[in-house]
Amino acid sequence: MHSTNISIHFGAHCTDDDQLIKSLLRNQDVLSEHGVSVPGPGRYRPLLREVLDRLDGAPANLDTQDVIFEAILESDGTERLVLSNDNFLGNSVNALKNGLLYRNAGRNSAALRNLFPDSHVEFFLAVRNPATFVPALHQVVQPGPFEDYVAGVDPDTLVWSDVVLDIREHNPETPITVWCNEDTPMIWPEVMHEVGGLDPQVKLMGGFDILARIMAKEGIKRLRSYLASHPPANEIQRRRVLAAFLDKYALDDEVEEEIDLPGWTPELMDQFTANYDDDLIEIARIPGVTVLTA
Repeated sequence: MHSTNISIHFGAHCTDDDQLIKSLLRNQDVLSEHGVSVPGPGRYRPLLREVLDRLDGAPANLDTQDVIFEAILESDGTERLVLSNDNFLGNSVNALKNGLLYRNAGRNSAALRNLFPDSHVEFFLAVRNPATFVPALHQVVQPGPFEDYVAGVDPDTLVWSDVVLDIREHNPETPITVWCNEDTPMIWPEVMHEVGGLDPQVKLMGGFDILARIMAKEGIKRLRSYLASHPPANEIQRRRVLAAFLDKYALDDEVEEEIDLPGWTPELMDQFTANYDDDLIEIARIPGVTVLTA
C-alpha cells in the first residue's frame, strides 16, 4: 500500500480555489481506471491536520500511515493519491507576514512529506503575480486597512522563488511542479494531467473549467465546436486556437483586474510585474523544479 504515488497540491491561496479537485472529480471513472484516487477534501483535511499536530514534524510510523490510507482511500487499487489544500503551506493569515510569502513553507511542506515517508511524493504549486495576489489575499483576510496590511511589503523581496527554495531545501528529494495562475486558463488540461500523473493522451473533462470563468458562454460553445471539427495536431496548435478565441470572447471584467488601492500605484504594480517575470526565471533554475508554461 505504501508504494502509492502522492500528488500534494499547495494552492496557493487565491489561485484556483479548489477548482483542481472539482475538475478532477468530474473524471472519476477515467481516474479510477488509471488507479488515481481524488478523495473529497472532507475525507482528509481535518484528519491530516490532526496527525500533523500530533507528529509535530516527525515521520509517521507504519501504523499511522495505515490509519491515514485506510481513512482516505476507498479502494486497494490506488496507484496515485491526489491531496489538495491551500492551507498546507500556511493558512491565509500566514500567507503574507512581515513582508514575506509563506514564511513556514519549508517546515510545513516537510511535515506533510513526513506523513508519507514510504511513498513517492510530488509537490504542485500555482504562483500569482504579487501585484494582484496581495490585494486578493487582503480581501480574504481583511485584518484591517489595506495600507496596514502591506506595510513592509517590498516588490524586490516579495518573491515566490524564496518559497520554492525553502520547500526544496527542506525536501531535497521531492520534485516540485510550478505554474503561473495567469497561464492557468490555457494550460489547465496539462495541470490536471500532471497532478493526476496521467499520460497527456488520456481524455479528461473539465479542461475549459478555468477558461469558462473569463470567456463568454457563446465563445466557449463556439470553441468546443471548432475544436471538434478542427482537432489540433498538437498542444501548441491547441493553445493558439484558445488564444484566438480568448482574444475575441474574453469577458473584460474578468481579464482586466482594476485595482484601486491606497499606495498600490500603477508604477508599483509594474515593478511587481517585472520582478515576477524575473522571479519565474529564477524558479525554473532551481534543481528539481519543473515550470509549466503557456
